Formats: sequence, structure tokens, C-alpha cells
Amino acid sequence: MIPMILLGVTLVGLLCVLAYRLATYALPFMLGLAVARFAYGTGSGLIGAGVVGFVAGVVSVGLLRLLFSWLRVPILRGLVAVIFVIPAAVAGYQLVNGVTRDAVPSEIWRQIFCGLGGVVVGLSAFARLAPPADIGTGKTTAIQ
Repeated sequence: MIPMILLGVTLVGLLCVLAYRLATYALPFMLGLAVARFAYGTGSGLIGAGVVGFVAGVVSVGLLRLLFSWLRVPILRGLVAVIFVIPAAVAGYQLVNGVTRDAVPSEIWRQIFCGLGGVVVGLSAFARLAPPADIGTGKTTAIQ
């Protein structure tokens, strides 16, 4: 009985990590899903639609990261960040809301947890968008 409980807890944890990853990449995931549905609707088949959707999602992440690293005007960089972060924050809010709907009886505390979840996922999405910094020099490794 105990191994089954441990397996259940492990699987729930892995599903939470997967949901967190999908929430962090909400915009590219939804864009890829929309492109895949369009491709499937126009007769590309299941495999072709999957490939086209995957490529569209990867290209959108790459394009947003490239724009974020190339743009030097703070307003434009902020706009790119908002385009990437807002869907992730909404997805994080909804993820926590779905998980805590039956577990937290107080509406106020559930909204507090949902808000914190949205903020954490939004900050994580922003951290994934920004180029990594070199540890020793403090400079970013943006594409020049």
C-alpha cells in the first residue's frame, strides 16, 4: 500500500511540474496549438499538423527571445516581455485555481494563492525570456 501512495504522490508532483512548464510557456503553446488546429483543418493530417504546430511554437519562443535580446529601447523590451508574461501569469492563476478549488474552502485565501501562483509563473516566464547572464562578468550573453 505504501509504495502505491508514494507512486501516486510522485505522479502528482510530475503532473504539477508539467502543468507549471506549460503555464510558463502559455503563449507559444497556445500559438502552436492554434496553428496545428488550422493545419489539421486544412487537411495536413495528424502528424503534419503536429509538426507544424511544434515548429510554430518553437519559432515563437525563438522570435520573442531574439526580439527581447536585440531591442535596446526599454519600452519595446517591456512590450515584448508583457506579450510573453501576461498569458503565462493568467495560466498560472488558472492552474492554481483549478488545483485549490476543492482544497481551500475560503474564497479569500484561494484568491491569494491564485494571485501568488500567477505572479510566480509570470516571473518564471520572464526569467526564461531574458538571456542568461555571465556569472563572472555580470554581462548578458545576448546575440549581438
